[in-house]
Amino acid sequence: MSLGHALRRIIREYPLARLDPLPRHPLAHVIRRGAPDEVRAALPADAPGLLVKGSPGRGLHWAAVPWIAVFDPAVTTSATEGFYLVYLFPADREAVHLSLAQGTVAAMRAHGPRAEAALRADGERLRARLPDFAARLPETAIGLGSEGDLPRGYEAAHILGITTPITGLDDETRLRRDLATGLDAYRALRARGGLN
Repeated sequence: MSLGHALRRIIREYPLARLDPLPRHPLAHVIRRGAPDEVRAALPADAPGLLVKGSPGRGLHWAAVPWIAVFDPAVTTSATEGFYLVYLFPADREAVHLSLAQGTVAAMRAHGPRAEAALRADGERLRARLPDFAARLPETAIGLGSEGDLPRGYEAAHILGITTPITGLDDETRLRRDLATGLDAYRALRARGGLN
């Protein structure tokens, strides 16, 4: 399997997989293990110590938006807080977003019904620290095509990134380059003060 193959498989198979029970589903295994292994293998050699995790959902329930995230343990080890690099799969399943994103659940706990507005305002402030990445990670807003607090929170938590259509997932070189660029932006944000 390659990174592009793993991402394409999730895009293509997720809608039907959600009709079956989540526990022990083969695609859930791909999202939890196979795809994170491919992301890990695609990370630059100068990126040791990063954690890569994937989530198809929790317990018995598939997520509206599955994800595969890269965490710097010095920043966070969870998608609930801090900031991290994440592949998000929109409900229309025609693309994948590589997003430098903020932890959504922590913002929901801290701001309640104002969480989305707070995340968007913080995203603008954080983007201003990363002007050197604007051309290479041009997406300043993403759409996930799914209602619900978490998908809307993920949209609001987006800082910057790039969207790859399913037809672009054959270009492994580009996928690795985009991942390396996302990781550079992640490191730069940490060096430039993180969320503070």
